[in-house]
Formats: sequence, structure tokens, C-alpha cells
Amino acid sequence: MIKQQSCFMEFARYTFLNVLGMIGLSCYILADTFFVSKGLGTNGLAALNLAIPIYSFIHGSGLMLGIGGATKYSIVKVQKASENSDRIFTNTLYMGALLAILFMLTGFFFSDRLTMLLGADGEAAAMTKIYLKVILLFAPAFLFNDIFICFVRNDGNPRLSMTAMLLGSISNIILDYIFIFPLKLGILGAVLATGAAPVLSMLILSRHLIKKKNSFHLQRTKPSPVIIGSVISLGIPSLIAEMSSGIVMIVFNSIFMTLSGNVGVAAYGIIANLSLVVISIYTGIAQGMQPIISRAYGKGSQDSAMQTLRYGIFTMLSLSAIIYLGIYFLSGFIAGIFNSEGNLQLQAIAVSGLKLYFTAVPFAGFNILLSSFFTSTEKALPSHLLSLLRGFILIIPMAFLLSYLAKATGLWLAFPITEGIVCLAGAITYLLLKRKGNVYV
Repeated sequence: MIKQQSCFMEFARYTFLNVLGMIGLSCYILADTFFVSKGLGTNGLAALNLAIPIYSFIHGSGLMLGIGGATKYSIVKVQKASENSDRIFTNTLYMGALLAILFMLTGFFFSDRLTMLLGADGEAAAMTKIYLKVILLFAPAFLFNDIFICFVRNDGNPRLSMTAMLLGSISNIILDYIFIFPLKLGILGAVLATGAAPVLSMLILSRHLIKKKNSFHLQRTKPSPVIIGSVISLGIPSLIAEMSSGIVMIVFNSIFMTLSGNVGVAAYGIIANLSLVVISIYTGIAQGMQPIISRAYGKGSQDSAMQTLRYGIFTMLSLSAIIYLGIYFLSGFIAGIFNSEGNLQLQAIAVSGLKLYFTAVPFAGFNILLSSFFTSTEKALPSHLLSLLRGFILIIPMAFLLSYLAKATGLWLAFPITEGIVCLAGAITYLLLKRKGNVYV
């Protein structure tokens, strides 16, 4: 009983702090959405939504390295292999630096082409190009911030990780207002505020890096293909999850552009960005569970790992009920917050979308938690399969098929139907592995 209470308290501490931090992190873009809608109207909102998928690719790359590296770090840490801990951290930074250079070069030389590929037109095109170029130039800040947040949290300091994420988000909100309204920088102000947030977050995290209790350090070592491969393998479900949200946004934007033009894209932007916040809650639960499950796995403690998973699922289902009821009954109010011009078409599309799209929340939450559980116990393949199913294999053809059959209504339902199918596939995969003795029972 005492052991169970201890497991619950550790789960509650890590999860609560991490959910708060992830909500703060996801509010980077939500704050942009709010201030851009107020300052730049429907075209600004459409431009922001067209550019956000690129942010998802950057953030997803950072999470891939951060979660993959920190998961491997947690497992070797309980095995008292300090030299391997330092090598894992250093090799994770090597990959972060390489990806940062690639993103920055893309921003310098290919922002025009990206703007065209994303389908921006009219007034929205110029704003989309500005946002893309600047967000790509800030890629090093986003990547290294994600890496440091994950390593600091897995090094026993979830409070500092949460503080860094929240204060970074608060700074983004304040700077959004200052840059867009008093300074009148428009879309440039929005993206500068977003890029400044991870810089502040890293300054806060630096407190942990200079402490003597810090258990990971830079080490003079050559890049290790084995370590890098392991980090990427464990982290790639997180990359797929973020990349898929970006790709899905591109597909949905394209279909909405055909169905109802920039107004449809703007309405979808409201829902997509709110969805980032909701999904961040489930990601926060999953990432809060991860250090506990990885340590339990490293020690061979099956009971602690499975109890943590049960706590996570119960928490997710409880929050899902609250989230959906809140969105359903407040859909008109939520849409109105981002509809500064009082556009009736925008309002109608957004209200309908909110009620349909978010029926996915319990299924999406389960899929995220189960994928994280597989990753935390070094079972990368089933985690990859779940991520691919919900991110690429099902959602994209479902979007085209259902939008063809039922226009906007079908498109809104593509997300919940996909998540429901993947939820069923995940449960079957878990039961099959359990029968073979390949997962904790």
C-alpha cells in the first residue's frame, strides 16, 4: 500500500508539472493565433495557419531528440553508467546542431518556395513568407530548448522544466501584444515573440546545467552512430506525432481552401491551434509518465510501470470528459474570441468544427499514452506503427474520402474516426504483445 501511494505521488508530481509546462509550450502558437486574429484579421489568421506546419516540424525534431535522448539517459542512469549518460547527452546535442543548421539554411534559401508549396495566396502569402523565414532562423532555440527540457526533467527536476516552459509562454504572450499593437510589427512581431520564448526558457534551464547535482555533461567524444540511432529510434514517434500534425494541417488547409477559401482556412486555424493545446495535455501526461516508467523498466519493476500506466489512462479519460463538455457548450464563445471581424461564415464553420473535431479527444489521449508506454520500455516498433497509422497512413486518405462524401462535415470527422480506429489497433497490439509476454502484465 505504501509503495502504491509512493508511485501515485511520483506520478502526480511529474504529470501535474509536465502538463502545466506542455500547456505553456503549446500556447506559443495559440497566443499568436489570438493576437494575430485581433491585429491582422482573417488574412493574418490564414497566413499563420499556413505557416504553422513548419513550426510543427521544428518542434517535432526537438522532441524526437529530447525524448529519445532523455529516455535512453534515464535507463542507463539507473544502471549507474555515468560515462554513457554523458555520451548520450553529447550525441543528442550533435544531432540538434546538425538539424538546426539544416532548418536555418531552409529559411535563408527556400522560404519563397515553401510559401508557394503551402498554398498561400493574395495578402496571406506575404505574411506567410515572413513567418516561415523567421521561425526557421529561430530553429536552434526551439531544438535545444526541447532537448534541455527533457534532460532536466529526467534528471529529477520536473519543477524547473515546468517553470521554464511556463515563463517562456508568458513572455511570448507579453511580447505578442507589445510587438503587434504598440510597435505595429504585424506578423513579424508575432513570430519574433514566438522565437524569443525558447531563448528565455533555456536561460532558466541553465540553472540546472551549472549545478553540481546535474548528472549529464558535455563530453569530448566522437559522434556515435549506435547512440544516435538509438536516440532517434526511441524519439521518432514524437517526431511523427508532430510532423503528422503539420502534414494534416497542410492537407486540411488545402481542402478547406477549395471548399471555402481563406475563411475556411482561418476557421480551421482556430480549431487546429486549440487542438495543439488539448493534445499537449495528453503529451504532458505521457512525458510525465515516461521517466517513471523508464526507471521502473531499467530496474525490472513491472508493478510500478503498469501502475503508472493505469494512473495515466484514468487521468486522461477524466480530463477528456471535461475538455469535450467545455468545448461543446462553449463553442460559440471560443470561436468568437478569434473572430474579431464578426465574420458569420467563419463563426458557423468554426462552431460546427469544434463540436465534431474534438469528439476525438479520448481516443487521441489513449493513443498518445500507449505509444509513450511502448517507447519508455524500449519497444520502438509498435510505437512507430501507432504513430504512423494516426499520423499518415489513415488520416490523409480519410480526410480526402470523407470531405468528398460530406464536404466540411466529413473533413471534421476524419480526425475522430482515424483516432478511434488507431485506438482499437493499439489495444489489439498491446493484448497480442501481452499474450506473447513482451509487455508488462
